[in-house]
Amino acid sequence: MASKKQIILPIAVLAVGIAAAVAMSAMKQPPEEKKEEIVHPLVQVQPIHIDPVRLNVSSYGIVMPKYSTELVAQVSGQVISLSDKFVKGGFVKEGDVLARIDPNDYEASLIEAEAALAQASSALEIEQAQVQVAKAEWQRIKANANEKIPSELYLRKPQLAEKLASFKAAQAAVKRANRNLERTYIKAPYDAIIESRTVSLGSVVNPGNGFGKLNATSVAEVRLPVADNELKYLPQQGVGTDVVITAEVAGQPMSWKGEIVRSEGVIDNKSRMTYLVAQVEQPYHNSVKPLRFGAYINADIQGLLVQNATMLPHHLVKEGRVATLDDDNKLSYKKVNIIREYNGMVVVDNGVESGQLIITSALDYPSEGMQLRTDDTPSQSANTQLALKEE
Repeated sequence: MASKKQIILPIAVLAVGIAAAVAMSAMKQPPEEKKEEIVHPLVQVQPIHIDPVRLNVSSYGIVMPKYSTELVAQVSGQVISLSDKFVKGGFVKEGDVLARIDPNDYEASLIEAEAALAQASSALEIEQAQVQVAKAEWQRIKANANEKIPSELYLRKPQLAEKLASFKAAQAAVKRANRNLERTYIKAPYDAIIESRTVSLGSVVNPGNGFGKLNATSVAEVRLPVADNELKYLPQQGVGTDVVITAEVAGQPMSWKGEIVRSEGVIDNKSRMTYLVAQVEQPYHNSVKPLRFGAYINADIQGLLVQNATMLPHHLVKEGRVATLDDDNKLSYKKVNIIREYNGMVVVDNGVESGQLIITSALDYPSEGMQLRTDDTPSQSANTQLALKEE
């Protein structure tokens, strides 16, 4: 049997523990009750700016010369000289001699024609003198003549007409010989850049044989495709408007100013686009940033000007409405008038005012009049906070 000591000791320890627990519990203070804090949804906003907005139209194209000429021989012969400038990529001025065809035969033809002209001129002068003699003789004998009017043969009119015709034919022969001799010079018809050359020194050419191709550097043209529904944003459907052309030259972005000079007037069967033609004067004038033929460019065509409008990101406009924050930090939807949508933006000309705050962050379950807050407003609620969505 257990002794009294073995029974009483555990009971005493248990009693002391219970007493200590009760004492500590009595000393513990109840937790302080905190007032529940309400945090309204946090949103990001930006002010709306009402300004004049230009409804420009974007396009693209390839730079081409306005004038391009294939040089061909008009006389036959051997090519005896070529200009150092007559190479692909060479720049030439109007009137520069690019090549020369052997002129010996044509110089000889000119000498022969001039000799024939001299003979015809002499014969004509002699015949004119004989006509005068015939007239004087008629005046002397007409009193005793049976006929009152002399015959044309007597006055040598047919002979004079024949000599005059021979003289004119000789003049034409000289003109033709001069022209053929001049055609032995192959000249640049305008300031140009050489695109190709198809003859070499010593080549024999015949009329119609090609020498090469050159492109005028005075004016460059670009065909710009524009969707039919974009033409309404351009004054006079684009004709006469300014255009800014951009491209890269040696890896650097460059820009040039041009003008829309005409519309091709039809819709392309394949692309269903209307083509406007822009011109840029002196594309190679600036050697630092030449607008090179064949370059792919982007174009910004100047559109109509809307005096009071604003541009908003497309995702902020839902069913023709935008979410704004009013003076009481409450959500307010505004109905807007959309006049154009492009490049992820919306152009609005009615429904919002300058200075209004548009909400740029998304909310779960937004509703008209709900209380919101921004970074610079004090917190008032968090149990009802709505998560922001990443756009």
